[in-house]
Amino acid sequence: MMEKTVVVGMSGGVDSSVAAALLQKQGYNVIGVMMNLWSESERDSVNRCCTPDSMRLAKKVAARLDIPFYTLDVREQFYRQIVTYFIEGYQQGITPNPCIQCNRLIRWGALFEFALSLGADYFATGHYARNILDQQGVYHLHRARDINKDQSYVLHILTQADLARTLFPLGELTKAEVRQLASDFQLPVAHRPESQDLCFLGGEDYRSFLVRHLENPPSPGPIIDTRGKTLGQHRGLAFYTIGQRKGLGVSVGQPIYVIDKDVNNNTLIVGSKEETRKKNFIVTRINWIQGAPPAREFELVVKVRYLSPFLDAHLKVLDDGSCLVELSQPYWDITPGQAAVFYQAEECLGGGMIQQVRS
Repeated sequence: MMEKTVVVGMSGGVDSSVAAALLQKQGYNVIGVMMNLWSESERDSVNRCCTPDSMRLAKKVAARLDIPFYTLDVREQFYRQIVTYFIEGYQQGITPNPCIQCNRLIRWGALFEFALSLGADYFATGHYARNILDQQGVYHLHRARDINKDQSYVLHILTQADLARTLFPLGELTKAEVRQLASDFQLPVAHRPESQDLCFLGGEDYRSFLVRHLENPPSPGPIIDTRGKTLGQHRGLAFYTIGQRKGLGVSVGQPIYVIDKDVNNNTLIVGSKEETRKKNFIVTRINWIQGAPPAREFELVVKVRYLSPFLDAHLKVLDDGSCLVELSQPYWDITPGQAAVFYQAEECLGGGMIQQVRS
């Protein structure tokens, strides 16, 4: 069989490094590529996806495996399509998920296209997910075997064309097994800690980042409860998220939470935790991994945040292509701007953006 070439998106972390090593062991001709992402000029070392240390480690891994290594400069595109998306989302009163946007436009956009330009047959990452081809030639995105590391949620944007060229070498492994493999392969990243933060924030609170980058500083406005009573004043709607309890600056003798943000009237609406629980919401900008939903109405489970549980729900496809999701039980912290991702059993069907929370 002719040797196949695969480009591995590398980050200097243990997952992508082990992915490269495993594919090489499996007989692929492996090429490593690391993206150079945007970071603030005065804070060049904070973007955790491309710090000098991360770049150094990725190069050391490539040298250890004796594979070619390239860097791809996507700083301008990353700022224009990801950072601006993040800033404008908060300005518009939603809570955006830039990691999903990055997967759609940067990883399976610029990096994927660069991989193909190098003549690669496949593109691979260190994500924990499974890509399964059935006998009819249809690709299915399944949850990883390690449910605690499963990343199918952030991969719901993939299409059949993407999956046809994508490999996930870690999908059948646990994190502990990956770390052991890193030691077995004698990779210099075996014990490197993980980062859970947005890469361009570098561990900084997003509010401080917004203060520096919002074109128009957020305006203070009233905080009201669900009965319309004014309780105090907020610092600007961009500084608050649905479900937030701490830092509201008002006291009513019991815990209160952000329930909604009325952008038109610059008003923050708060209430009890029970009042944050909702059952119905609209999802737009939907990507169905198989190209279409399995039916006009069907039962499924849905995740409304990366770390949320799987929630039983009924989905109805509306005439405009958006979906009405009705949960079997109310759930708190359903947030416009976040992704709702749909599953049946182990399979991720796709997902979209929560546009509106109804009741």
